[in-house]
Amino acid sequence: MALSVEQLERLIAHSTDIVVGTDRRGVVVYYNDGAKKSLGYSAEEIIGKFVAQLYPSLEEAKRVKEAMRSEHHGGPGTVETFQTTFVAKDGEHIPVAISGALIEGDDEETDGGTIGFAKDLREILRKDQLATLGEVAIGLSHEIKNPLAVVLNQVELLERDVARMAGELDASVENERLDAIRREVARISEILERVGEMAEHEKYETVEYIGPAKMIDLRRRPTRVHASDPRLKGLRILVVDDDLGICRTLAEILELEGCNVETASDGEEALRRLESGPIDLVLSDVVMPNMDGYELLQAVREKHRGLPVLLMTAFHYDKDHIIKRSRLDGLEGVVFKKPIDAERLCQVIAETVSNN
Repeated sequence: MALSVEQLERLIAHSTDIVVGTDRRGVVVYYNDGAKKSLGYSAEEIIGKFVAQLYPSLEEAKRVKEAMRSEHHGGPGTVETFQTTFVAKDGEHIPVAISGALIEGDDEETDGGTIGFAKDLREILRKDQLATLGEVAIGLSHEIKNPLAVVLNQVELLERDVARMAGELDASVENERLDAIRREVARISEILERVGEMAEHEKYETVEYIGPAKMIDLRRRPTRVHASDPRLKGLRILVVDDDLGICRTLAEILELEGCNVETASDGEEALRRLESGPIDLVLSDVVMPNMDGYELLQAVREKHRGLPVLLMTAFHYDKDHIIKRSRLDGLEGVVFKKPIDAERLCQVIAETVSNN
């Protein structure tokens, strides 16, 4: 059964595609519901306006009309899936593929107008990008994970050699460096897993890179594995560690709980930060250059009486007796061993500040 003109008009009016018609002068004379939904303009805002308002530039609008007159995009007077860009009311650039034609009217006023059906390509391009991302994820996993396993095996062997050669000597610095390698290898593995998750779930986010350029956000969001303690909300925590990776990870964990976190790379920087504004608790590494955790603890007690300090360390060997001296001097709470149990850390911070 053939469609009536009225039925055809209703179908076009309610189509999810963007349908725009212009007269011979390029003035919009038709604008459907799909165009309103995708571009944000109402029909009243666009009908009677020059069609170039919907394009990034007048030159791009002319390029589309010239394509309709050309023989190279579907034949004279037509275009088929001609790719261009529309600009929405909010300024977003929307990639589209236009199929349309020049309209031959009964007089000079209507002759030369256009009708175009534009397909929003954002979802199609997103799926193409995700398909590519999936291929990249498989390639990365294959090409990188095996070398990473070799790196970790070599670190284990090197750690044994260090222990054997050091004997009774302090090898804490060397062990810290080996632990740093392990942490960075683990971080690379997490990034690979994140890429795989994005491809599997067909979801990714972008962040600003340089200027208008963007890049896929591969940072792993920390997940809360316990109920958030309301006592943590709004606490101002200063994390002190010469390992920036540790600072970043702890900041993510604590910020997820509602804390306001600042970081410092050593004890001296921490003391300068404490002079600039109030802090509720200091969480500091034990072994650091310039000023170790014990020295920072002593300085905080002298200059910021009552401010609680918690210490953490990656070492079981305490050559300089930093942990022992700290406890003898009345260090409250516990000394955390890295990697830190996030739930226990949050519990101790909440209790320490509440009891202070």
